[in-house]
Amino acid sequence: MRAIRLHETGGPENLRFEELPDPAPGPGQLCVRVAAAGVNFIDTYHRRGLYPVALPRVLGGEVAGIVTAVGAGVTGFKPGDRVVSARALGGYAELALLPAEHTVLVPAGVETVVAAALFAQGLTAHCLVSDVFSLQPGHTALVHAAAGGVGLLLVQLAKQRGARVFATVGNDAKAAIARAAGADAVCVYTREDFAAAARAFTAGRGVDVAYDGVGRDTFNGTLDSLRPRGMFVSYGNASGAVPPFAPLLLMQKGSLFFTRPTMGDYTATPAELQARAADLFAWVMSGALRVSIGATFPLAEAAAAHRAIESRQTTGKILLLP
Repeated sequence: MRAIRLHETGGPENLRFEELPDPAPGPGQLCVRVAAAGVNFIDTYHRRGLYPVALPRVLGGEVAGIVTAVGAGVTGFKPGDRVVSARALGGYAELALLPAEHTVLVPAGVETVVAAALFAQGLTAHCLVSDVFSLQPGHTALVHAAAGGVGLLLVQLAKQRGARVFATVGNDAKAAIARAAGADAVCVYTREDFAAAARAFTAGRGVDVAYDGVGRDTFNGTLDSLRPRGMFVSYGNASGAVPPFAPLLLMQKGSLFFTRPTMGDYTATPAELQARAADLFAWVMSGALRVSIGATFPLAEAAAAHRAIESRQTTGKILLLP
């Protein structure tokens, strides 16, 4: 099979297009012919070494495709099934291994490519609005990078739960996309003070919760956007890691709460994964949740896909198509 493999950390040029032996599923695993692999910021963190992984490694944890073989002890799956997982082993490839306990069947009403575009970011958005901070009618939420993959889903799910959404984006084109997704107010943070705008949006009070996947560049402004006892949800590092800070800062800013969740801890059991996936698929099939595929790249052009996502000029989901 052909795959993208990383031998040493660094820039996108370190992603090598190689021929590798076809994988065989071990106990508890599925082998899948990849229809689409999601490109996520965590893949760039692995490539750069921000989140260290053993090398050499085929990157990519998000895969949708067709089961070709099942390993010992696997039940509930058979060759020919359409499946999706956010914990693939080597998703940037023509064939990938998936842990059966972290894989779900794709229902007939959802296209395979849409499942790939939805899954990791949809699960993230689902847990952020339902459990990390349980949004309720009347809450106000700040969503950074609201035209991005997670951001677009967050805006829609927050509105679905009755919250008012203040969104930030990088340019006017992205502002239009965020508004179309349902944001109540949008700030182009490259030319406006988003913290002041968030305060104005809430009549000076501050937002109840801020969902920040940007990291370093927005950290201070996000703190200043929150109401007393509000929650800062830091779920990504698109601009770089949040700098170290003293817990005393949270007291000084109004007894704030700060959390750094990971989707894996909110899909820790097959039952929890299946429940969140069922919600997402049902919303897609009913039209309540729209999935935006911003760009697709051939597998061999994984480096270009990484450059695109790291440029922060993209919208929606980026996929690799083997």
